[in-house]
Amino acid sequence: MRAIRLYLHYISIVIRSTMEYKASFLLTAMGQFLVSFNIFLGIYFLFARFSEVKGYSYSEVLLCFAIMLMEFSLAECFARGFDAFAGIVREGQFDRILVRPQSPILQILGSKFELSRIGRMLQAVVMFVYGIYHSNILWTWDKVLTVISMLFGGTLLFASIFLIYAALCFFTLDGLEFMNVLTDGAREYGKYPIDVYGSRIMKICTYIVPYTLVQYYPLQYLLGRTDNPIYALYPFGTIVFALISFCVWRFGISHYQSAGS
Repeated sequence: MRAIRLYLHYISIVIRSTMEYKASFLLTAMGQFLVSFNIFLGIYFLFARFSEVKGYSYSEVLLCFAIMLMEFSLAECFARGFDAFAGIVREGQFDRILVRPQSPILQILGSKFELSRIGRMLQAVVMFVYGIYHSNILWTWDKVLTVISMLFGGTLLFASIFLIYAALCFFTLDGLEFMNVLTDGAREYGKYPIDVYGSRIMKICTYIVPYTLVQYYPLQYLLGRTDNPIYALYPFGTIVFALISFCVWRFGISHYQSAGS
C-alpha cells in the first residue's frame, strides 16, 4: 500500500507540473489526437474502396484498432519512464535510484507520466464507440470481460516491451531504435487483425512477441467467430511474458556498471 501511495503521489506531481502549462498540454494532446486521426482516415479510405479485408468489415477493423490503440496509449501513459531510460543510465541518474529505499521499477514508472496521451486515448474511445454501434456483436457480460482482459493484457504486454527496452540500455548505454518496431510499429500494424498479414507473422506474433494473445484470439471470441470462451482468457497469458521481461530487467541490473555523472 505504501508503494501505491507513493506512485499516486508521483503521478499527482507530474499532473500538477503539466497543468502549469495548460496551453502546451492542450496542443500536445490535440497533436496526439490528430496523428491517430490520420490512421483512421487511412482505414476509412481503404474501406471506401473495398467492402471487407479478409472477411473483416469496417466496424470490426475499427473495433480491433481502437482496442489496440487504447492498450498502447495506457502503456505509454504509465510506463513511459522506461522509454526514456537510456538518458537516466547515460547521465548516471540510475545510481541515485539504486540507493533509495524504493523499488527501481516504481521510481522509473513515477519519473515520467505522459498525460498528453489522453488525446490518443480519446481517438481510440471514439473509434471504439463507433465500432460497437455499427457491429453486430451481442454484448453480454462475458464480451465485456473480454474487452477488459484485452486492455489489461495489451497494456501489460507493451509495458513489458518497454521494460525489455530499458534493460538493454544497461549494455548499450543508449536506446535501440529497432525496439520501436515492437511498440510504435505494433500500434500501426495492429489496426488490422494479425491473420491479415499471413501465417508467418501470426507465428512470430504468437510465439516470440505475443500480440495475438491480446488482439487476434480474443477478438475472434468478441466478434462471435468462435464459441470457445478460453479465447477470452488468452490476454492473461501476457503475464508469462511480463515475468520473462522482469527476469531480463534483473539480469541487466546485475550487470550494471555506473556510467558516472
